[in-house]
Amino acid sequence: MGKYLVMIYDNESMWAAAGPEVAEANHQRHQAFAAANGSALRGGAQLGESGTATSIRSDGNGGYVVTDGTFVETKEVMGGYYLIEAADLDEALEIAKQVPAPMGGVEVRPIVNGG
Repeated sequence: MGKYLVMIYDNESMWAAAGPEVAEANHQRHQAFAAANGSALRGGAQLGESGTATSIRSDGNGGYVVTDGTFVETKEVMGGYYLIEAADLDEALEIAKQVPAPMGGVEVRPIVNGG
């Protein structure tokens, strides 16, 4: 068994325009996903909007540069994640295909050394 991070990327402006009923329907889909895949789930959460992010980079001289916002500006930003456990990548991908991401998509990465 291995652990995989399933990162959910969404278009925040599309969500803002969609309205609360669309958000509630998506919340219900995530609850159904969690119920259907509970044995594989090891964690997960919704993240704050990208405007609440703070980025930290090395300045190359032993210090740091701290800036408001994400590292790059894109239409789709990471909005949440699930940590899952699966027999292999194929099983992880089958689980990840079920993650609700109607205004974006998901990315799956193995956790190095089992996390």
